[in-house]
Amino acid sequence: MPAAGSFDSLGSVLGGMARRLGLDAKLAEFRLRRRWAEIVGPQVAAHTRPDQIRFKKLYLLVRDSVWLHQLTFLKPDLLARINAEAGAEAVADIVLRIGEIHPEDEHGGRSLPNSDLPPSNLEPQTALQEEAAAHAEAVKDPELRARLAAVMAQALALPEKPRSPR
Repeated sequence: MPAAGSFDSLGSVLGGMARRLGLDAKLAEFRLRRRWAEIVGPQVAAHTRPDQIRFKKLYLLVRDSVWLHQLTFLKPDLLARINAEAGAEAVADIVLRIGEIHPEDEHGGRSLPNSDLPPSNLEPQTALQEEAAAHAEAVKDPELRARLAAVMAQALALPEKPRSPR
């Protein structure tokens, strides 16, 4: 328990909130996708893509049956690397499935999902971009900080929807 008058770091507050909301697996999934090539190496990353984590099982998409067969022998090593990166036993098993690996996936999953973003033709004004950048300043990762600032600026640029009376 922190002493009276002390502050918790933003990271610890967000970590606690993620645990309470059940977002731990999604955050682990995001980190895993983002650092996939670093964790498993470029050769394995070129033929695989982490799909999702459910109930401590990593569902891994594999380019073809030859790689699927090879990865069955590498499962213990992959599990050890993934859990070492997570700092805990985030994944207890790996389920291998054949699936499509897109070119952007081959670079360690560096691209972030765009499904929740408003259309890109909504260019926010400079003042909104500056305000969003100021709010996102606490995020240490430059790529994530830029992406968060862009999403916040686009959200601020959207016209406010009228609220319906309750």
